[in-house]
Amino acid sequence: MEFAFPWPLSLGEWLAWSCAVVTVLLGLFLLFAPTSGLRLYRLQTLPEHPEAVASARANLAGFQIALGLCCILLAQPLLYIALGLAWALTGFGRLVSMLSDDGNTLYNWISLILEIILALSVLLFAFGLVP
Repeated sequence: MEFAFPWPLSLGEWLAWSCAVVTVLLGLFLLFAPTSGLRLYRLQTLPEHPEAVASARANLAGFQIALGLCCILLAQPLLYIALGLAWALTGFGRLVSMLSDDGNTLYNWISLILEIILALSVLLFAFGLVP
């Protein structure tokens, strides 16, 4: 079996591939600069709880890097569906928080729009709506 890097050729492939790259880059940022990454997400760690930084590296960065790399290296439709659903549910969770936790802030609106764009860019390709 020969492995070849699946380079994107169509617009839909580029959209999905770009979303996977953004996901990997966010994961790498959380892996190598977890405190800054958590600040980007508006989260703060306490000095008496260093395990919070470990959780950012493991739980947040690990999943983002792994899923994004799988999409980039394998370029399979089901992997792209998983990536799109992950971003869609991230946006859904943010929307629920905005409605029930008094989170109607500019940061949440910008984040929600970015998460919807990332989810749609992958899902439209994965379901064949963008060639």
